[in-house]
Amino acid sequence: MRASFTSDSCKESQLDFLNPQSWLQVERGKLSKFSSRSSSSSSIESLIKVPEPPVQPFFKPVDYVEVLAQIHEELESCPPQERSNLYLFQYQLFKGLGEAKLMRRSLRSAWLKGSTVHEKLVFGAWLKYERQGEELISDLLATCGKCAQESGPVDVSSELDVDISSGSHETLSMMNGKHILRSVSFKIGDEKIVCDRQKIASLSAPFHAMLNGCFSESLCEHIDLSENNISPLGFREISEFSMTGSLNEVSSDILLEILIFANKFCCERLKDACDRKLASLVSCRDDAVQLMECALEENSPVLAASCLQVFLQELPDCLNDNRVVEIFSHSNKQQKMTMVGSASFSLYCLLSEVAMNLDPQSDKTAFFLDQLVESAETNQQKLLAFHQLGCVRLLRKEYGEAERLFEAALNAGHIYSVSGLARLGNIRGHRLWAYDKLSSVISSVTPLGWMYQERSLYCEGGKRWEDLEKATELDPTLTYPYMYRAASLMRKQDVKAALTEINRILGFKLALECLELRFCFYLALENYQAAICDVQAILTLSPDYRMFEGRVAASQLRTLVREHVDNWTTADCWLQLYDRWSSVDDIGSLSVIYQMLESDAAKGVLYFRQSLLLLRLNCPEAAMRSLQLARQHASTEHERLVYEGWILYDTGHCNEGLQKAEESINIKKSFEAFFLKAYALADSSLDPSCSSTVMSLLEEALKCPSDRLRKGQALNNLGSVYVDCGKLDLAADCYINALKIRHTRAHQGLARVHFLRNDKIAAYEEMTKLIEKAQNNASAYEKRSEYCDRELTKADLEMVTQLDPLRVYPYRYRAAVLMDSHKENEAIAELSRAIVFKADLHLLHLRAAFHEHTGDVLAALRDCRAALSVDPNHREMLELHSRVNSHEP
Repeated sequence: MRASFTSDSCKESQLDFLNPQSWLQVERGKLSKFSSRSSSSSSIESLIKVPEPPVQPFFKPVDYVEVLAQIHEELESCPPQERSNLYLFQYQLFKGLGEAKLMRRSLRSAWLKGSTVHEKLVFGAWLKYERQGEELISDLLATCGKCAQESGPVDVSSELDVDISSGSHETLSMMNGKHILRSVSFKIGDEKIVCDRQKIASLSAPFHAMLNGCFSESLCEHIDLSENNISPLGFREISEFSMTGSLNEVSSDILLEILIFANKFCCERLKDACDRKLASLVSCRDDAVQLMECALEENSPVLAASCLQVFLQELPDCLNDNRVVEIFSHSNKQQKMTMVGSASFSLYCLLSEVAMNLDPQSDKTAFFLDQLVESAETNQQKLLAFHQLGCVRLLRKEYGEAERLFEAALNAGHIYSVSGLARLGNIRGHRLWAYDKLSSVISSVTPLGWMYQERSLYCEGGKRWEDLEKATELDPTLTYPYMYRAASLMRKQDVKAALTEINRILGFKLALECLELRFCFYLALENYQAAICDVQAILTLSPDYRMFEGRVAASQLRTLVREHVDNWTTADCWLQLYDRWSSVDDIGSLSVIYQMLESDAAKGVLYFRQSLLLLRLNCPEAAMRSLQLARQHASTEHERLVYEGWILYDTGHCNEGLQKAEESINIKKSFEAFFLKAYALADSSLDPSCSSTVMSLLEEALKCPSDRLRKGQALNNLGSVYVDCGKLDLAADCYINALKIRHTRAHQGLARVHFLRNDKIAAYEEMTKLIEKAQNNASAYEKRSEYCDRELTKADLEMVTQLDPLRVYPYRYRAAVLMDSHKENEAIAELSRAIVFKADLHLLHLRAAFHEHTGDVLAALRDCRAALSVDPNHREMLELHSRVNSHEP
């Protein structure tokens, strides 16, 4: 979530407010060492306080694979009108797993499969909301002659069909033996409007009965309609409509008069025409606010949908408008049907998410979630709505209501909601009850990491430590166990162990809260150079980040720490950057670049370097922000075009990125333009012959001026192309030259050359050199495992899993070895221990194949379906699914 969803209970247990300046506003070098600062133990305690993990407002099933498989199965057989809701549920599942790309794909599927205009409006707006800050990409695509195809405004009037009766009635020429008059005049105030009696009668059943039926008006030539809130001008338009079937161009005030009149007299065709005419006039939020009230009052679905579209297209800003919030918060069931049809649950899912991102404790968040609960129809929808509202009620300290909601979610099958009940029990002083509640869950289902993490909050000492170790074993991606262990070790003044523990997770997951904790460690140790490195990395990732539970801006702490470190010249910064880059210290490199950006150096190239590091650290959103800043600060046109090319390439528009590279080269030949063109061409072309073109482009790049950091990368890439083409001597030269300018990663390429020359020992030694030099070396261990015997391979891959448990190859390798040894159950268990915290296609694919091999058709089918939820178009997965499906009993 974009906003912090902080645990309420941890706020209550906080120590007094920490004043970081007490640590920093001292003369440099005057503070005593950490080991002898016993008088500051309370300050250290508050400095390294680890807040409890929040109860997340996400859908977190015990077996997400089973749920994904069920969703896929239902999608194959359900009616079209149910698909968007299934994709929304899939989105919520991926959100709980933290899979951002899969979340967006599910939203896009919901939008594409939307069966009503209201679903198109909601999911289109949701996609736009998720793409905030990406407007530049659409603009860049336009410069390449390509339009972004997703979720633009919908022509509601043309797409929304409303079922209306024609209103025509059989004309009676005689009544009681008397001829009915052909015309009739209606008196409106002092004016009379002469109308065709039968044309007016055809507008609705009430008019037909009045003018042709048993009423006295059927025999009258003049009828007074002055008391019906219609103006003479308005009734003339109604008369004209009765003759022509269309409305003239009149003001919105007159149209509103006509709409109300038409609704009162059941003139369905007139009402529909007026509804659509008014809808076409909605152009801004003020229009929408003014007209939505009338649309809901008069049950005008086209106008209501048009107003809704304006609101949704302006998310999140429109939720700061109390008029809009009032409309969404206090609509009754009939009004919601008018406004959003059958997509009420989807609408309030979106509004609740946006409101929670703005402020999870606000009244509007609670209002929207109340509406979400009211809109929920299926069990899936109810458990999600109950749990989310329970989380918000917990934050708002509305404990009784929170308990009721968590109980309802738990009864609906959402086991994770027990964490909310346990927190409430603990707040009320029932700590043992909370512990027992979690213990009961652990013993009744397949336990997950979060269960042990949650139970650890309700015990102390060795028991807490054991539970947190078990939580990490089951789910190594949980940050709280590492933070708690590290903080505990730091309090015991076991500095080395504390830093080792927090570095364990920072080695594979760049979590801001973990960087913050390490910053606090360094601050307590008076290691200000290391502290400023971490705070500058934090500010790179999140410029507005606030530390100590949001009480202090990270930028303020950086300013204070800067007083205690030496200032680096530009030359110093470049030397530091080379040292960190060559040792594969990505966080350190980020920090140096952040500092360099304060100088007068060319900022475009620095932001570009920053984006490369952020991509390597798996921070794509921050990387894109840096790329956009690089474009903004480009000093020349050809440089700007290169950054635009990378923006397009990184967002999946490879051909357009290639086009930008060519435009840049046409202006000026440069290293970066040739490098981009080579990269994009290699990725976009399936023709093997393009390798020669890629080689020539990289060779051209190396002839152009650039710094050693980028030339090392180009040499490394050129070596890879040479290897793919079988030119091993040329490849070795490239890698050796890259190593001469300290491009450490070239050891991996050189090892590959040794291996292809059948010198496995040299390949192993080459990778060992990389392991010795690189700080972040999980990938190096993984690659080295290919160049040794099975026992050493197993040892290297175990090290990979310790350093980065998110890497899937080690699990697959170990499982394959077990399968070869006919240890089928152990092989499946090895894959399962990774699948439980990582929704990976390859792991699911292999486990499905193992299940098929052992004859467990249902388990194989489950994994196939779950894998196809991750990637619906994976060819091998589709083939396996088809084969397994044919064997289903």
